[in-house]
Amino acid sequence: MKIPEYKKDKSERVLVLAKEGLTFLKKNQLILTLILFMSGINFVASAFDAVLPGYVLPNPKGGSTVLGIVTSCSGAAMIVGSLAVSVLPKPKNRVRVIYLTMLFSLGTENFLLAFSREPLLWCIGQFIGWVVVPIMSANLDVILRTAIPVELQGRVYACRNTLQFFTIPIGLFVGGFMVDQVCEPFMGVHGDLTILKTLFGTGKGSGAALMMLILGINGSLFCIITGKKLKKY
Repeated sequence: MKIPEYKKDKSERVLVLAKEGLTFLKKNQLILTLILFMSGINFVASAFDAVLPGYVLPNPKGGSTVLGIVTSCSGAAMIVGSLAVSVLPKPKNRVRVIYLTMLFSLGTENFLLAFSREPLLWCIGQFIGWVVVPIMSANLDVILRTAIPVELQGRVYACRNTLQFFTIPIGLFVGGFMVDQVCEPFMGVHGDLTILKTLFGTGKGSGAALMMLILGINGSLFCIITGKKLKKY
């Protein structure tokens, strides 16, 4: 009679590997801080993605065609940014590049779209916001691959993906909820105030503009606060 081979429970093995990845991150605060930083960036960026259609579509100068053009500018920006990475010199401080590029992105795109009424400016805002993303991503990848031992990269990257990207669906939900349930009703009641009318316009879409300002302020503050913490490394 053949004795059956013992196979270790797969779920147990997964938990062990996950624990090893989390243990490494706990011991390496720079890597953990960068991952949590990107988690926050993904939250703001995904909330922006949810708000953008509510801003462009109802605008008198907007519509589905304009929305398609505006969103395509982010793809063009990513191509340009990727080409820039291949020719730019090696930075002296990769951590500084990461949080400064994100501060530049969130501190320009959101504000430019919040206060502008012209599709050309929306396209410029999208381009500015996304052109630095490949630069940030490349420097982050170098830090992770050089700091994490090869034999641990699989399990650490699995933990990283969970921590870094779980905020995307949350951001999409929060962005849509804030526009529909908070910002648009607020502008519907108080939109006749001169300052609000001047900053965000009137009618449907003004609440989305207000939400973009909120995202710009919070995203910029998040980059500044986290950047101060990252300066220690």
